[in-house]
Amino acid sequence: MKSLRTVFRYVKRYPRLIISYFSLNILSNIFSVVSLGLMSPFLLLVFKKQDTLAEAASQSGSLEKINPVNYLKVYLSEILNQPNGDIKALGIICVLILLFVILKNIFLYSAVYCLTPIRNGVLNDMRSHMYQKVLRLPISFFNDQRKGDIMSRLTNDLSDVETSVVNLLETLFREPVTIILFFSYLVILSPPLTLFLVLFFPVTGLIIGRIGRSLKKQGTVVQEKLGHILSTVEETLGGMRIIKAFNAEKVQFDRFEKQNEELFRSKNRVNRKRDLASPLSEVLGVGAVVCVLWYGGRLVLRDSFLDPGDFLSYILVFSQVIQPLKNLSTAAYNIRKGAASLERIEHLLNEPEVVENPVNPVILKSFERSIEFRNVSFSYKDVKILEDISLTIEKGKTVAFVGSSGAGKSTLVDLIPRFHDVTSGEILIDGIDIRKYDLHSLREQMGIVTQEPILFNDTIAGNIAMGKAEIEREQIVRAAEIANAAVFIGHKEEGYDTRVGERGSKLSGGERQRVTIARAVLKNPAILILDEATSSLDTESEKLVQDAIDHLMENRTSIVIAHRLSTIKNADEIIVLKKGRIVERGNHQSLVALDGMYNRLVSMQEIK
Repeated sequence: MKSLRTVFRYVKRYPRLIISYFSLNILSNIFSVVSLGLMSPFLLLVFKKQDTLAEAASQSGSLEKINPVNYLKVYLSEILNQPNGDIKALGIICVLILLFVILKNIFLYSAVYCLTPIRNGVLNDMRSHMYQKVLRLPISFFNDQRKGDIMSRLTNDLSDVETSVVNLLETLFREPVTIILFFSYLVILSPPLTLFLVLFFPVTGLIIGRIGRSLKKQGTVVQEKLGHILSTVEETLGGMRIIKAFNAEKVQFDRFEKQNEELFRSKNRVNRKRDLASPLSEVLGVGAVVCVLWYGGRLVLRDSFLDPGDFLSYILVFSQVIQPLKNLSTAAYNIRKGAASLERIEHLLNEPEVVENPVNPVILKSFERSIEFRNVSFSYKDVKILEDISLTIEKGKTVAFVGSSGAGKSTLVDLIPRFHDVTSGEILIDGIDIRKYDLHSLREQMGIVTQEPILFNDTIAGNIAMGKAEIEREQIVRAAEIANAAVFIGHKEEGYDTRVGERGSKLSGGERQRVTIARAVLKNPAILILDEATSSLDTESEKLVQDAIDHLMENRTSIVIAHRLSTIKNADEIIVLKKGRIVERGNHQSLVALDGMYNRLVSMQEIK
């Protein structure tokens, strides 16, 4: 199956372990076959068939009797001529059976020991690559995707791959070898009986394949519905205050219950078909055994093509073939379900990285002169967001972008660190198109403070030092002081080692924002991007945060998006956007005197 190619790409990374596993598995099966073959002389000896044993020994050189066990029969027939030879022969057989079983299990455990790091390594590598891919994907990808669906691929889809596809690897690596070796011995024991037996296998495969075709499609449906549920749970946890405030608990529960019921029905359908594999294969296997008993019994009773001991050995060996065949049939069902999860994982891994590092990147060591937009336009899914933007931001200047919601302010600013790439035109830093710069070095020159403070479930110090593996505590403290955060941090019981909780839930809005400003201070960027950093704060918190921002903006090139126009009155240039176009530009006084869109915004906010 095409979907298995993804798994085998990861399996190929462990060639030594694979070779070791195959070698040990072959040795294990050889000793298993021989230990079962020893039951033939044992049964002949116990049931006083020494004459049959001697006859088999006399024919050990014939083509039909080329059987490793026959050489043992020759040796045993010689022992039988000695005093108490039957007891000696019985002891030898028992010791050999025990020895071969011990060797079989030693090699079997060694094989599984080699297989374990392969199975876990495939999943570990796949999980790492998926997470790495998520980190590399452009911001636009996450605007279209439900977070719950992405989480489902990283958790539930990988779990399905582990229980179905990766377990299939063990089946594919082990069972074919087992089946080939055991069938080879069955052919040696009785070619006619084995030929008769093989006629049943195509019928078995046809029945199993017919039932399993729909599992792949239904498996995809199950994963999609599970992604919907995870999205609903995430929305519920994030919006719990609103749900309770608007008495929407029942509405949310009904929505969740509907999705949960759909998932319940889909999983029932998939599991019922998958669980059919084991009983169906067992029935077919027993049917084959019954046919072997009937046909093989005829060979023993009427045609004398098979001696009783070999026939009983044949039954024992064949009984050991049934379980590997059963495992293969069960795996055929599971792979249908796992293939759906693999396709979803492949889809994520194959998502195009729209924003890519250039082949021979230029390293941006420092920002020296200016940021220039030349006829920049940007469209998203055939919707034009920005159109023909041209402007220059000189080093050390503060430029502010204002306009109504949807004017394109955030999109325009997101183009500078290459969260998106321009559709047409170009953005230059120090005269070089930013698409030619090394992406890491480009973003290293920039610090961003967003409207919603983004914190991670780490300590305050860990959040301030984000992206810097080795940093002195004194530098963190100094950054917090500049960001007006040192006082509230000092009041915390554990100080800078206080954990902030998920998304900073243990801190107030103003405290969270000051921690993000301290993060930007510590980075000490040449270019500072402020995206409505004070719009969601109360008056007192805004004053503290604004003072921190003022410290942060000193001697930097600052790009500011603001709804509260009082925060940008002193900007060197204010750019007014409307429907993705620049409609006005100038400083505060000149734009007020122009009596245009900016003046109307000022009047609405009563800014004097």
